[in-house]
Amino acid sequence: MINRRLAYIIRDQEPILLRGTDTVQEASKAMRERHIGSVLVIDEHEHLIGIFTGRDALKLLAKGQGGDVPLAQAMTPHPVTISPDQKAIDALRAMSDGGFRHIPVVERGHIWGIVSRADFKGQEIDRLDEEEGLAERIR
Repeated sequence: MINRRLAYIIRDQEPILLRGTDTVQEASKAMRERHIGSVLVIDEHEHLIGIFTGRDALKLLAKGQGGDVPLAQAMTPHPVTISPDQKAIDALRAMSDGGFRHIPVVERGHIWGIVSRADFKGQEIDRLDEEEGLAERIR
């Protein structure tokens, strides 16, 4: 299963899509109810404009701001995306390189879903660890 395609991983997924005018409180409630760590933020044409994660919520709280803040002000704009035909290891590499734990799966503007590090199996994580270990030894 080390060569799983992302389309397979997200096949039954229904990501939470919220507008930039929705609030952090609404996003946090939806994330808690679905037991997920992120929501995708879309514009009026349903194009991806950002991602809001638990890390974004913590940053907001650290600034002393509350749940009434619009997502457009709290999200990470223009997130890195990956296409559904790519492999799991490609998503893991992108997340590792970028220092984030969630990556939207998008193809030609269509949002397919989102994957997080928790969606991957041990073999896939082990392969990434091996690659990173090799890269460290080469440097």
